[in-house]
Formats: sequence, C-alpha cells, structure tokens
Amino acid sequence: MDIRASKSESEKAARRIGIVMFGVTGRMGTNQHLERSIAEIRSEGGLRLDDGRLFPDPILVGRNEEKLRELAAKYGVERWSTDLDSTLSDPRYEIFFDASATNVRVGAVKRAIAAGKHIYCEKPTATNLADALELYRLARAKGVKHGVVQDKLWLPGLRKLKRLIDSGFFGRILAVKGEFGYWVFEGDWQPAQRPSWNYRKEDGGSYILDMFAHWRYVLEGLFGAVKAVSCRGATHIPNRVDEHGKPYAATADDAAYATFELDRNIIAHVNGSWCTRVRRDDLLTFQVDGTLGSAVAGLRRCYIQPRAATPKPVWNPDIPQTIDFFAGWQEIPDNDPYENAFRAQWELFLRHVAQGEPFPWDLLAGAKGVQLAELGQRSWAERRWVDIPELKV
Repeated sequence: MDIRASKSESEKAARRIGIVMFGVTGRMGTNQHLERSIAEIRSEGGLRLDDGRLFPDPILVGRNEEKLRELAAKYGVERWSTDLDSTLSDPRYEIFFDASATNVRVGAVKRAIAAGKHIYCEKPTATNLADALELYRLARAKGVKHGVVQDKLWLPGLRKLKRLIDSGFFGRILAVKGEFGYWVFEGDWQPAQRPSWNYRKEDGGSYILDMFAHWRYVLEGLFGAVKAVSCRGATHIPNRVDEHGKPYAATADDAAYATFELDRNIIAHVNGSWCTRVRRDDLLTFQVDGTLGSAVAGLRRCYIQPRAATPKPVWNPDIPQTIDFFAGWQEIPDNDPYENAFRAQWELFLRHVAQGEPFPWDLLAGAKGVQLAELGQRSWAERRWVDIPELKV
C-alpha cells in the first residue's frame, strides 16, 4: 500500500532504482542510511544524473515486523518485508544493501550476489579474511557492481585534512596520532549506546574487527599504504547488561592501542576505546605532524599550526606553563558545503550503478579492512609486529 498521498512531478519523471535495504532497523541503518541518505535523496525528488534524475525506491527488510512498519510509515517507504528471499527474487530491485549484524552479513550478501543484485554493504564485510575475499570473488565472477561503506573519508574534518595534504601544507609528514572513543555505558544504571552483540565475540563483536576496517581506509586514503601493525587489544569491561536488562559476559575486545607503519616512513599511532572519557576536541581526532606544519582534525573541524607560528616551549616543571598551547592554532574555514558523509558515498554508488562512474571502494577494499583487523588480532596474540602482505585475489 502506498502511504504517500501523491507523487511529485519530479519523482514521476525520474528513473526508479529499487533497493533492498536489509537490517536498517539498527541505529546506523536507520539514522545514517535510511533517514539521512535515502530518505533525504527521495525528499529532493531523486539524485541528479547526466541525463535526468534517479529516484531510490527501497523495500525495508528485517526480522522485526513492527519496527519495519513504523520506519516505512515515518519515512514514506511503500514496501517492507520479513522475507529476504522473496525480495531478492523480485526483479524490481537492482541493489542489495546490508546493514545487518556482522555475523550474518556474509550469508545475506552471498544470497544477493547469487540473485544478481548489485551489492552495497556496511563494514566489516566479514568476520574473517577468507570470507571477505570470497564475497569479492563471487561478486566479480557474477559481474555485479559492488561497494563498501567507508564513510569517514567524507567527514568535513578529514576532507579539510586531505586538502591540506594535497596542498603540501605539511611538507614531509612525520607522524599521525589518532584518538577515538567514548564511554559506552555498561547497561546497568544507564542504557548502553551500542548494541550488546558488539561485545560478544561469538556474535561477531570486536572493537578491532569493527574499527580497524575504518583505520585501513582512512590511513590509506589520506597518508599511504599500511605496511605493518603492532597492536595490543583489551577487554576492559568484562561484564555488561544487555537491552533486556540481562547481565552477560563481554567476550570481545572493547579497546585497542595500535601503531601502524605507512609508506614514506610515516608512523601512525591510533588509540581507540569504548571505555574512555572524552577530553579532546571530538570523539575522533587525528593530529598530523610535518616538517612545515601540523594539523588536528575532528569529525567536522580542523585546526592548523604552520612552522612559522610554532611556539618555542622550554621544559621547566618548577614554574607554571606560560604558553596557552590551544591559542596558537588557526581553524580552517568551511569554504565548501559538506553533506552527510554516508549520503555522499550513497550518491557516488548510485551513480556508479546508474551511469558507470568510478567507485574504488569495493568489496576488495572491504577485505583489506578485515585483513588489517585479522593481523592486528594476530599481533596482539603473538605480541609482535606483523607485516601486511598484498592481498592475492
């Protein structure tokens, strides 16, 4: 049943593209992919192409009938279903999007590839490298287009950082320091901000598996190829309380402290934890130090300090510090409009499917993220540096 009263003239004129949106009842699926990406594109009458407009026509698929019905009504989506196989067999839908829990992703994506759907999915694409590579090989053999969400590349703060790099602002880049995380409540006296499966290894949970997929594409998208990793993970909070008030053992790591060797002898150190309280500019910050200047980028803002404006501190712990180290930084202005990072990549993938524009963030890129997580876990287990070999596909 069509819950909208009427269709706009622009929508009627647009080319329709069907999307199976699987697992969008979760936090990220609802907020970022449905509300701030697909629903926004639809509200504007579709995505502008070279020869007209493309109008996304999703069907929401999941297990919870009540949630699906509520989401469909809220966002003006005409169809929803709890039967994945029937939607995959429907020729009206060209694209399969997966935002489900990590441990069910491989099975769902395989079924979608077999049905001939183009694939767009969240990361990590699998819980192990063998499965991640299999998805890439299956998609390539089937001849379908495929992509993986790598949203942080479109964050305003990191886009400003990329512009600084491309302009030569840093000179020779020496090191990168990343700080990520926040306190995820244990679930006893305040509800947790993340689902409980994130903390159960048997359900696909793991900080390293989740976040190293991000660090791979961020580091390589900005600074250069990752050559080696040294990682120490931890499960700082061993017991938590789930969404139903039931205590459970946290079997997955909830933090990791890692050093990465990159191209051109750049050293990147990234601390990440769901058990840390924030006293920095943002939930995620990257400081980049170079011979000609430094920068600190968060999710949206970016600050710089060039060589000529660098203060000259002198170590003397016996007197109060006279330099205000925060005062000597200049904020990069918002010279460009920045749309939602998830939407930005959705638009690129839709153009990739509709008119063949390049889209390098494919299932092989997703497999590289899983590879880094797997080798980070090996480094932790074996207490040593681990080299990152080139993937053989």
